[in-house]
Amino acid sequence: QVQLVESGGGLVQPGGSLRLSCAASGTFFSTNAMGWYRQAPGKQRELVALIFSTNNTNYADSVKGRFTVSRDNAANTVYLQMNSLKPEDTAVYYCLYRALRTGTDYWGLGTQVTVAS
Repeated sequence: QVQLVESGGGLVQPGGSLRLSCAASGTFFSTNAMGWYRQAPGKQRELVALIFSTNNTNYADSVKGRFTVSRDNAANTVYLQMNSLKPEDTAVYYCLYRALRTGTDYWGLGTQVTVAS
């Protein structure tokens, strides 16, 4: 089992920045991915960014060049630096830990990000 706790959400003006953090605890797998999904009201949950245990990354087209995912393996933490935020980035952001060999996903409870003036 893996437990995930997100932090760092809030209200920000368009063009602003936020940094999300997700601390993981529990039993980890050597081959894994950590990252972020988001869900806006009335929409399906969608991929934002993933970073693999190899440090390869994968981004949604809508956030490329604006968001950066990173991880600190010593601290079992994944981060999402979000710059040049837009109103359409408003959503609940969920942290994900994926055990790649078993295909098991673990989710955090989510943190709200609101981009508005």
